Amino acid sequence: MIIVMKFNASEAEVAAVIAYIRSAGLTEHVSRGAELVIIGAIGDEDALNPARFEMLPGVDRVSRVTKQYRIVARDTHPAGSVVKIRGIPLGGQQIQVFAGSSSIENAAQMAALAQGIVDLGCPFLWGDIAQTLDGPYQLQGNEHDNLSLLQSVASQFKLPFAAELVDLQMLDDLMAHDVDLIQVGAGQMQNRILLKELGRINKPILLRRGHAATLAEWLMAAEYIAAGGNHHIVFCEHGARALGSEGRNVFDVASIAWLKQETHLPVVVDASSAAGKSWLVPSLAQAAVAAGADGIWLDVHPNPNAAWRNADQSLDLCQLTTLLSTLRAMAPALNRTI
Repeated sequence: MIIVMKFNASEAEVAAVIAYIRSAGLTEHVSRGAELVIIGAIGDEDALNPARFEMLPGVDRVSRVTKQYRIVARDTHPAGSVVKIRGIPLGGQQIQVFAGSSSIENAAQMAALAQGIVDLGCPFLWGDIAQTLDGPYQLQGNEHDNLSLLQSVASQFKLPFAAELVDLQMLDDLMAHDVDLIQVGAGQMQNRILLKELGRINKPILLRRGHAATLAEWLMAAEYIAAGGNHHIVFCEHGARALGSEGRNVFDVASIAWLKQETHLPVVVDASSAAGKSWLVPSLAQAAVAAGADGIWLDVHPNPNAAWRNADQSLDLCQLTTLLSTLRAMAPALNRTI
């Protein structure tokens, strides 16, 4: 841990920092410049509380040397990890496409969607079973009925399927329906009780980034799951909350490259939520692939104009066909396949 003192810090203030370092069983290395004093704490920095340093007079800032996230850090698996979802690899050379709908309406609609994505070679189906909305007076879905419908259609077309865990009360239902990929939404990314519980099960987890979460906080959320023993974790970037009205979210494409550097786990991009508009989805999907994403998450509907939810961001099957052709053409240049 590195402690930078203020330019006018007194010797007594420097001595107080050193005393705390020694009290934790560490040793100090003091570097005195023309204006600043920088103190390095040598040893197991987990024994030190950065907030304690920041409370001491004369301290300007504190920086960790080692990472708080260790299990999910790339250092543990430099070559990268592959997460298998019902036998389908995510994180290797092949980029996977997750097609589904945030508007589960009826069996006919979901069957038409499933048939379309099977015909196009997409290996996964997802559906928004909870349909979490901004207000209590908007259309609400029945989680159990939607989950049963999603499972039935996925089974009919022999597709692995994903569903969102909104709260812990739904976990038993998801496990009973043998969901292949459990999604943790942005609103639950920092729900530590939920994350710890997911660490105890043997199911792949797709962890979305919280709307205001830093990249380090996102990695630490994954660390909670991994610390419980479940290392089958997938990150999903879907953009940060937009301040203007031009788009639903602001797509942080740099986060993909940053995560690929920092973690060995796969990274998926929800291009539909990041875009908010169907015409923008292809550009963001291409940018995600170019930045190194291992998977693309897409909102697709047989007839977007009739969709109950998120019609603006949903692709139809013809648009999905065009997008897949584009992505499959660009993947070889990146030594990838789709």
